[in-house]
Amino acid sequence: MAEEKKEVKKSRPPLDPNSAKYKLGKIAGDAFKDAIAAKAAGKPVAWVSSNFPVEIPETLGLATAYPENQAAGIAARGAGERMCTVAEEEGYSNDICAYARVSLAYAKLKECPEQDVAMPDVLLCCNNICNCMIKWYENLSKELNIPMIMLDIPFNPDYEVSDAEVQYVTAQFWDAVHQLEKLFDLKWDDKRFEEVTGFSCRSSRAWLAATECARYVPSPFNGFDLLNHMAVMVTARGKKEAGEAMETLLKEYEDNHKNGKSTFRTEEKYRIMFEGIACWPYLRVTSHGLKDRGINMVTTIYADAFGFDYHSFDEMIRAYCSVPNAINLEKSRDKRIKLCKDNHVEGLLVHTNRSCKLWSGFMYEMSRQIGEACGIPVASFDGDQADPRNFSEAQYDTRVQGLMEIMEANKQAKQEKGE
Repeated sequence: MAEEKKEVKKSRPPLDPNSAKYKLGKIAGDAFKDAIAAKAAGKPVAWVSSNFPVEIPETLGLATAYPENQAAGIAARGAGERMCTVAEEEGYSNDICAYARVSLAYAKLKECPEQDVAMPDVLLCCNNICNCMIKWYENLSKELNIPMIMLDIPFNPDYEVSDAEVQYVTAQFWDAVHQLEKLFDLKWDDKRFEEVTGFSCRSSRAWLAATECARYVPSPFNGFDLLNHMAVMVTARGKKEAGEAMETLLKEYEDNHKNGKSTFRTEEKYRIMFEGIACWPYLRVTSHGLKDRGINMVTTIYADAFGFDYHSFDEMIRAYCSVPNAINLEKSRDKRIKLCKDNHVEGLLVHTNRSCKLWSGFMYEMSRQIGEACGIPVASFDGDQADPRNFSEAQYDTRVQGLMEIMEANKQAKQEKGE
Protein backbone atom coordinates (compact mmCIF):
# COMPACT_ATOMS: atom_id res chain seq x y z
CA MET A 1 0.00 0.00 0.00
CA ALA A 2 1.46 3.30 -1.04
CA GLU A 3 2.16 5.78 1.69
CA GLU A 4 -0.22 8.73 1.79
CA LYS A 5 1.46 11.98 0.96
CA LYS A 6 1.03 14.54 3.68
CA GLU A 7 0.34 18.10 2.65
CA VAL A 8 3.22 20.30 3.65
CA LYS A 9 2.26 23.84 4.55
CA LYS A 10 4.63 26.48 3.35
CA SER A 11 5.96 28.64 6.13
CA ARG A 12 5.29 32.32 5.62
CA PRO A 13 8.18 34.72 5.80
CA PRO A 14 8.08 37.06 8.80
CA LEU A 15 6.38 40.38 8.25
CA ASP A 16 8.44 43.49 7.81
CA PRO A 17 8.07 45.40 11.11
CA ASN A 18 7.90 48.62 9.11
CA SER A 19 4.94 47.42 7.06
CA ALA A 20 1.39 48.59 7.68
CA LYS A 21 0.19 45.00 8.10
CA TYR A 22 2.69 44.40 10.90
CA LYS A 23 1.98 47.72 12.62
CA LEU A 24 -1.80 47.36 12.40
CA GLY A 25 -1.72 43.72 13.53
CA LYS A 26 0.39 44.66 16.53
CA ILE A 27 -1.96 47.50 17.51
CA ALA A 28 -4.99 45.23 17.24
CA GLY A 29 -3.31 42.51 19.31
CA ASP A 30 -1.98 44.94 21.88
CA ALA A 31 -5.49 46.27 22.50
CA PHE A 32 -6.38 42.98 24.21
CA LYS A 33 -3.01 42.58 25.92
CA ASP A 34 -2.99 46.12 27.29
CA ALA A 35 -6.42 45.71 28.87
CA ILE A 36 -5.37 42.41 30.48
CA ALA A 37 -2.22 44.07 31.83
CA ALA A 38 -4.24 47.01 33.19
CA LYS A 39 -6.63 44.63 34.95
CA ALA A 40 -3.71 42.72 36.48
CA ALA A 41 -2.35 46.03 37.78
CA GLY A 42 -5.64 46.78 39.52
CA LYS A 43 -6.80 49.41 37.04
CA PRO A 44 -10.42 49.61 35.82
CA VAL A 45 -11.38 48.19 32.43
CA ALA A 46 -14.36 49.13 30.26
CA TRP A 47 -16.10 46.94 27.71
CA VAL A 48 -17.08 49.32 24.91
CA SER A 49 -19.44 49.09 21.95
CA SER A 50 -17.79 49.82 18.62
CA ASN A 51 -19.26 53.25 17.80
CA PHE A 52 -19.05 54.66 21.32
CA PRO A 53 -16.88 57.83 21.28
CA VAL A 54 -13.31 56.63 21.89
CA GLU A 55 -12.49 60.18 22.92
CA ILE A 56 -14.06 59.55 26.36
CA PRO A 57 -12.13 56.50 27.65
CA GLU A 58 -8.93 57.53 25.85
CA THR A 59 -8.91 60.99 27.42
CA LEU A 60 -9.65 59.57 30.87
CA GLY A 61 -6.95 56.90 30.52
CA LEU A 62 -9.47 54.10 30.96
CA ALA A 63 -8.39 50.71 29.60
CA THR A 64 -10.83 49.28 27.07
CA ALA A 65 -11.84 46.03 25.39
CA TYR A 66 -14.35 45.69 22.55
CA PRO A 67 -16.68 42.66 22.73
CA GLU A 68 -17.55 42.89 19.03
CA ASN A 69 -13.88 42.63 18.07
CA GLN A 70 -13.40 39.77 20.52
CA ALA A 71 -16.41 37.91 19.10
CA ALA A 72 -15.12 38.40 15.54
CA GLY A 73 -11.72 37.01 16.55
CA ILE A 74 -13.29 34.03 18.30
CA ALA A 75 -15.49 33.31 15.28
CA ALA A 76 -12.62 33.67 12.80
CA ARG A 77 -10.63 31.14 14.83
CA GLY A 78 -13.44 28.58 14.70
CA ALA A 79 -15.02 28.87 18.15
CA GLY A 80 -18.17 30.81 17.29
CA GLU A 81 -20.53 27.83 17.38
CA ARG A 82 -19.06 26.53 20.64
CA MET A 83 -19.54 29.87 22.39
CA CYS A 84 -23.01 30.44 20.91
CA THR A 85 -24.05 27.02 22.20
CA VAL A 86 -22.91 27.95 25.72
CA ALA A 87 -25.13 31.04 25.61
CA GLU A 88 -28.07 29.04 24.28
CA GLU A 89 -27.66 26.54 27.12
CA GLU A 90 -28.05 29.50 29.47
CA GLY A 91 -31.42 30.27 27.89
CA TYR A 92 -30.46 32.85 25.25
CA SER A 93 -32.29 32.36 21.96
CA ASN A 94 -30.24 31.55 18.87
CA ASP A 95 -32.27 34.27 17.16
CA ILE A 96 -30.33 37.02 18.93
CA CYS A 97 -27.06 38.49 17.67
CA ALA A 98 -24.25 35.94 17.46
CA TYR A 99 -21.76 38.54 18.71
CA ALA A 100 -23.99 39.00 21.77
CA ARG A 101 -24.18 35.24 22.34
CA VAL A 102 -20.40 34.89 22.14
CA SER A 103 -19.97 37.79 24.57
CA LEU A 104 -22.58 36.52 27.02
CA ALA A 105 -20.94 33.09 26.92
CA TYR A 106 -17.59 34.67 27.73
CA ALA A 107 -19.17 36.54 30.65
CA LYS A 108 -20.14 33.13 32.05
CA LEU A 109 -16.91 31.22 31.25
CA LYS A 110 -14.49 34.15 31.68
CA GLU A 111 -12.08 32.44 29.32
CA CYS A 112 -11.77 31.41 25.70
CA PRO A 113 -8.39 30.28 24.33
CA GLU A 114 -9.22 31.68 20.89
CA GLN A 115 -9.34 35.23 22.31
CA ASP A 116 -9.25 36.15 25.98
CA VAL A 117 -10.03 39.66 27.22
CA ALA A 118 -9.92 41.41 30.57
CA MET A 119 -13.19 41.24 32.49
CA PRO A 120 -14.88 44.65 32.75
CA ASP A 121 -15.57 46.99 35.64
CA VAL A 122 -17.95 49.14 33.60
CA LEU A 123 -19.84 48.92 30.30
CA LEU A 124 -19.91 51.80 27.80
CA CYS A 125 -22.78 51.32 25.37
CA CYS A 126 -24.30 53.24 22.49
CA ASN A 127 -27.08 52.32 20.06
CA ASN A 128 -25.98 54.00 16.85
CA ILE A 129 -25.03 50.49 15.72
CA CYS A 130 -28.25 48.68 16.62
CA ASN A 131 -30.72 48.54 19.49
CA CYS A 132 -29.70 44.96 20.29
CA MET A 133 -26.63 46.52 21.91
CA ILE A 134 -28.80 47.92 24.70
CA LYS A 135 -30.22 44.56 25.81
CA TRP A 136 -26.89 42.80 25.28
CA TYR A 137 -25.10 45.25 27.59
CA GLU A 138 -27.99 45.36 30.06
CA ASN A 139 -27.69 41.59 30.46
CA LEU A 140 -23.93 41.85 30.90
CA SER A 141 -24.47 44.54 33.52
CA LYS A 142 -26.90 42.38 35.45
CA GLU A 143 -24.92 39.14 35.20
CA LEU A 144 -21.57 40.74 36.08
CA ASN A 145 -23.11 43.18 38.59
CA ILE A 146 -21.29 46.19 37.16
CA PRO A 147 -22.54 49.64 36.02
CA MET A 148 -23.56 50.37 32.45
CA ILE A 149 -23.31 53.87 30.97
CA MET A 150 -25.63 54.38 28.03
CA LEU A 151 -25.18 56.93 25.24
CA ASP A 152 -28.47 57.09 23.36
CA ILE A 153 -27.81 58.12 19.75
CA PRO A 154 -31.22 57.72 18.13
CA PHE A 155 -31.98 56.75 14.57
CA ASN A 156 -32.19 59.95 12.53
CA PRO A 157 -35.26 60.05 10.25
CA ASP A 158 -34.00 63.25 8.58
CA TYR A 159 -31.20 63.70 6.05
CA GLU A 160 -29.07 65.94 8.27
CA VAL A 161 -28.36 65.85 12.00
CA SER A 162 -30.39 68.53 13.79
CA ASP A 163 -29.03 70.94 16.39
CA ALA A 164 -31.48 69.39 18.87
CA GLU A 165 -29.92 65.95 18.38
CA VAL A 166 -26.43 67.41 18.84
CA GLN A 167 -27.52 69.01 22.12
CA TYR A 168 -29.19 65.77 23.27
CA VAL A 169 -26.10 63.63 22.62
CA THR A 170 -23.70 66.30 23.94
CA ALA A 171 -25.46 66.31 27.33
CA GLN A 172 -25.05 62.53 27.50
CA PHE A 173 -21.40 62.75 26.46
CA TRP A 174 -20.55 64.93 29.46
CA ASP A 175 -22.78 62.91 31.77
CA ALA A 176 -20.83 59.78 30.80
CA VAL A 177 -17.56 61.62 31.54
CA HIS A 178 -18.79 62.70 34.97
CA GLN A 179 -20.04 59.20 35.83
CA LEU A 180 -16.66 57.68 34.98
CA GLU A 181 -14.81 60.34 36.95
CA LYS A 182 -16.92 59.56 39.98
CA LEU A 183 -16.81 55.76 39.60
CA PHE A 184 -13.04 55.41 39.24
CA ASP A 185 -11.62 58.65 40.64
CA LEU A 186 -10.54 59.78 37.18
CA LYS A 187 -10.01 63.37 36.04
CA TRP A 188 -10.92 64.88 32.67
CA ASP A 189 -8.15 66.93 31.07
CA ASP A 190 -9.01 69.33 28.24
CA LYS A 191 -5.46 69.31 26.86
CA ARG A 192 -5.43 65.51 26.75
CA PHE A 193 -8.85 65.59 25.05
CA GLU A 194 -7.47 67.93 22.38
CA GLU A 195 -4.53 65.57 21.86
CA VAL A 196 -6.81 62.52 21.57
CA THR A 197 -9.14 64.22 19.09
CA GLY A 198 -6.08 65.12 17.02
CA PHE A 199 -4.94 61.50 16.95
CA SER A 200 -8.46 60.29 16.12
CA CYS A 201 -8.81 62.69 13.19
CA ARG A 202 -5.30 61.90 11.95
CA SER A 203 -6.10 58.17 11.96
CA SER A 204 -9.44 58.77 10.28
CA ARG A 205 -8.06 60.98 7.51
CA ALA A 206 -5.37 58.45 6.61
CA TRP A 207 -7.83 55.53 6.82
CA LEU A 208 -10.41 57.22 4.60
CA ALA A 209 -7.72 58.25 2.10
CA ALA A 210 -6.43 54.66 2.04
CA THR A 211 -9.90 53.23 1.34
CA GLU A 212 -10.35 55.84 -1.40
CA CYS A 213 -7.41 54.29 -3.27
CA ALA A 214 -9.99 51.83 -4.58
CA ARG A 215 -10.74 54.49 -7.18
CA TYR A 216 -7.69 53.23 -9.05
CA VAL A 217 -8.22 50.48 -11.61
CA PRO A 218 -7.01 47.93 -10.79
CA SER A 219 -7.34 48.51 -7.07
CA PRO A 220 -4.03 48.52 -5.16
CA PHE A 221 -5.55 46.39 -2.41
CA ASN A 222 -7.74 43.39 -1.73
CA GLY A 223 -10.95 44.70 -0.18
CA PHE A 224 -10.86 42.04 2.52
CA ASP A 225 -7.82 43.89 3.88
CA LEU A 226 -10.27 46.59 4.95
CA LEU A 227 -12.24 44.18 7.12
CA ASN A 228 -9.08 43.19 9.00
CA HIS A 229 -7.54 46.65 9.34
CA MET A 230 -10.87 48.10 10.47
CA ALA A 231 -10.26 46.61 13.93
CA VAL A 232 -7.66 49.30 14.65
CA MET A 233 -10.12 52.04 13.73
CA VAL A 234 -12.60 50.58 16.20
CA THR A 235 -10.26 50.11 19.14
CA ALA A 236 -7.34 52.50 18.77
CA ARG A 237 -8.05 55.41 16.45
CA GLY A 238 -7.46 57.84 19.35
CA LYS A 239 -3.85 56.68 19.72
CA LYS A 240 -0.81 58.22 18.04
CA GLU A 241 0.46 54.86 16.73
CA ALA A 242 -2.84 54.23 14.91
CA GLY A 243 -2.44 57.40 12.88
CA GLU A 244 1.15 56.50 12.01
CA ALA A 245 0.14 52.98 10.94
CA MET A 246 -2.74 54.25 8.82
CA GLU A 247 -0.44 56.72 7.09
CA THR A 248 1.90 53.83 6.33
CA LEU A 249 -1.05 51.92 4.87
CA LEU A 250 -2.00 54.88 2.69
CA LYS A 251 1.57 55.22 1.41
CA GLU A 252 1.74 51.51 0.61
CA TYR A 253 -1.49 51.67 -1.37
CA GLU A 254 -0.34 54.74 -3.28
CA ASP A 255 3.00 53.06 -3.99
CA ASN A 256 1.21 49.90 -5.15
CA HIS A 257 -0.76 51.99 -7.63
CA LYS A 258 2.37 53.73 -8.95
CA ASN A 259 4.23 50.43 -9.29
CA GLY A 260 1.36 48.38 -10.73
CA LYS A 261 1.06 46.19 -7.64
CA SER A 262 -1.81 45.08 -5.43
CA THR A 263 -2.54 42.93 -2.38
CA PHE A 264 -5.25 41.34 -4.56
CA ARG A 265 -3.09 38.45 -5.73
CA THR A 266 -4.73 37.71 -9.06
CA GLU A 267 -6.06 39.53 -12.12
CA GLU A 268 -8.86 41.93 -11.20
CA LYS A 269 -11.63 41.10 -13.68
CA TYR A 270 -14.62 42.47 -11.77
CA ARG A 271 -15.12 45.02 -9.00
CA ILE A 272 -17.86 44.81 -6.38
CA MET A 273 -19.10 46.50 -3.25
CA PHE A 274 -19.64 44.16 -0.30
CA GLU A 275 -22.51 45.06 1.98
CA GLY A 276 -22.94 43.68 5.49
CA ILE A 277 -20.77 42.27 8.24
CA ALA A 278 -18.07 39.78 7.30
CA CYS A 279 -18.84 36.08 7.82
CA TRP A 280 -15.86 35.54 10.13
CA PRO A 281 -16.18 31.73 10.43
CA TYR A 282 -16.11 31.54 6.63
CA LEU A 283 -13.86 34.48 5.79
CA ARG A 284 -11.51 32.34 3.70
CA VAL A 285 -14.45 30.77 1.87
CA THR A 286 -16.06 34.11 1.07
CA SER A 287 -12.73 35.69 0.13
CA HIS A 288 -11.56 32.85 -2.11
CA GLY A 289 -15.03 32.50 -3.65
CA LEU A 290 -14.46 35.96 -5.07
CA LYS A 291 -10.72 35.84 -5.69
CA ASP A 292 -10.92 32.58 -7.66
CA ARG A 293 -13.27 34.33 -10.08
CA GLY A 294 -11.16 37.50 -10.32
CA ILE A 295 -13.71 39.48 -8.30
CA ASN A 296 -12.23 42.13 -6.02
CA MET A 297 -14.34 43.59 -3.21
CA VAL A 298 -13.06 47.14 -3.57
CA THR A 299 -15.33 48.95 -1.13
CA THR A 300 -17.71 48.54 1.80
CA ILE A 301 -19.64 51.08 3.85
CA TYR A 302 -18.22 49.55 7.04
CA ALA A 303 -14.77 50.87 6.23
CA ASP A 304 -15.99 54.45 6.15
CA ALA A 305 -18.15 53.87 9.23
CA PHE A 306 -15.13 54.19 11.52
CA GLY A 307 -13.58 57.27 9.97
CA PHE A 308 -14.45 60.27 12.16
CA ASP A 309 -12.87 63.46 10.80
CA TYR A 310 -14.08 66.67 12.45
CA HIS A 311 -12.93 70.18 13.33
CA SER A 312 -15.04 71.05 16.38
CA PHE A 313 -16.83 69.38 19.27
CA ASP A 314 -20.23 69.73 17.56
CA GLU A 315 -18.81 68.18 14.36
CA MET A 316 -17.54 65.25 16.42
CA ILE A 317 -21.02 64.68 17.88
CA ARG A 318 -22.57 64.98 14.41
CA ALA A 319 -20.13 62.36 13.14
CA TYR A 320 -21.26 59.87 15.79
CA CYS A 321 -24.87 60.64 14.90
CA SER A 322 -24.14 59.97 11.20
CA VAL A 323 -22.72 56.45 11.21
CA PRO A 324 -24.32 54.19 8.56
CA ASN A 325 -26.72 52.34 10.88
CA ALA A 326 -28.15 55.51 12.45
CA ILE A 327 -29.26 57.41 9.34
CA ASN A 328 -32.31 57.22 7.11
CA LEU A 329 -32.68 55.18 3.96
CA GLU A 330 -32.12 58.11 1.59
CA LYS A 331 -28.79 59.18 3.13
CA SER A 332 -27.67 55.56 3.57
CA ARG A 333 -28.45 54.89 -0.08
CA ASP A 334 -26.71 58.03 -1.34
CA LYS A 335 -23.52 57.25 0.61
CA ARG A 336 -23.37 53.81 -0.97
CA ILE A 337 -24.18 55.09 -4.47
CA LYS A 338 -21.27 57.51 -4.17
CA LEU A 339 -18.93 54.68 -3.12
CA CYS A 340 -20.06 52.56 -6.06
CA LYS A 341 -19.58 55.36 -8.59
CA ASP A 342 -16.30 56.67 -7.17
CA ASN A 343 -14.80 53.18 -7.11
CA HIS A 344 -16.08 51.94 -10.52
CA VAL A 345 -18.15 49.17 -8.94
CA GLU A 346 -19.73 46.64 -11.31
CA GLY A 347 -21.84 44.65 -8.86
CA LEU A 348 -23.20 44.64 -5.30
CA LEU A 349 -22.96 41.57 -3.06
CA VAL A 350 -25.15 41.76 0.04
CA HIS A 351 -24.71 39.60 3.13
CA THR A 352 -28.13 39.36 4.80
CA ASN A 353 -26.87 38.59 8.26
CA ARG A 354 -29.21 36.35 10.27
CA SER A 355 -28.36 38.26 13.43
CA CYS A 356 -29.53 41.55 11.86
CA LYS A 357 -33.04 40.83 10.66
CA LEU A 358 -34.41 44.37 10.78
CA TRP A 359 -31.35 45.75 8.99
CA SER A 360 -31.65 43.03 6.34
CA GLY A 361 -35.22 44.05 5.53
CA PHE A 362 -34.10 47.69 5.31
CA MET A 363 -31.22 46.66 3.04
CA TYR A 364 -33.39 44.77 0.55
CA GLU A 365 -35.05 47.99 -0.60
CA MET A 366 -31.87 50.05 -0.35
CA SER A 367 -29.85 47.60 -2.46
CA ARG A 368 -32.58 47.61 -5.09
CA GLN A 369 -32.34 51.40 -5.30
CA ILE A 370 -28.53 51.30 -5.40
CA GLY A 371 -28.53 48.75 -8.22
CA GLU A 372 -31.02 50.83 -10.19
CA ALA A 373 -29.16 54.11 -9.69
CA CYS A 374 -25.77 52.63 -10.62
CA GLY A 375 -26.94 50.22 -13.30
CA ILE A 376 -25.31 47.25 -11.58
CA PRO A 377 -26.56 43.78 -10.62
CA VAL A 378 -27.28 42.91 -6.99
CA ALA A 379 -26.96 39.48 -5.38
CA SER A 380 -27.51 38.50 -1.76
CA PHE A 381 -26.69 35.50 0.38
CA ASP A 382 -27.73 34.37 3.85
CA GLY A 383 -25.10 34.06 6.56
CA ASP A 384 -23.99 35.11 9.99
CA GLN A 385 -21.05 37.02 11.41
CA ALA A 386 -20.13 34.48 14.11
CA ASP A 387 -22.40 31.41 14.01
CA PRO A 388 -21.31 29.02 11.22
CA ARG A 389 -24.58 27.07 11.47
CA ASN A 390 -26.26 29.86 9.51
CA PHE A 391 -24.04 29.80 6.42
CA SER A 392 -24.30 27.64 3.30
CA GLU A 393 -21.20 27.42 1.11
CA ALA A 394 -23.30 26.09 -1.76
CA GLN A 395 -25.72 29.00 -1.61
CA TYR A 396 -22.89 31.52 -1.40
CA ASP A 397 -21.09 29.96 -4.37
CA THR A 398 -24.26 29.93 -6.48
CA ARG A 399 -25.07 33.58 -5.74
CA VAL A 400 -21.51 34.75 -6.48
CA GLN A 401 -21.44 32.75 -9.71
CA GLY A 402 -24.72 34.33 -10.79
CA LEU A 403 -23.45 37.81 -9.96
CA MET A 404 -20.28 37.19 -11.97
CA GLU A 405 -22.22 36.00 -15.01
CA ILE A 406 -24.39 39.14 -15.01
CA MET A 407 -21.35 41.39 -14.60
CA GLU A 408 -19.67 39.60 -17.52
CA ALA A 409 -22.79 39.98 -19.68
CA ASN A 410 -22.97 43.68 -18.84
CA LYS A 411 -19.28 44.12 -19.69
CA GLN A 412 -19.72 42.43 -23.06
CA ALA A 413 -22.79 44.54 -23.83
CA LYS A 414 -20.84 47.73 -23.13
CA GLN A 415 -17.97 46.59 -25.33
CA GLU A 416 -20.38 45.91 -28.19
CA LYS A 417 -21.78 49.43 -27.79
CA GLY A 418 -18.26 50.85 -27.75
CA GLU A 419 -18.62 52.25 -24.24
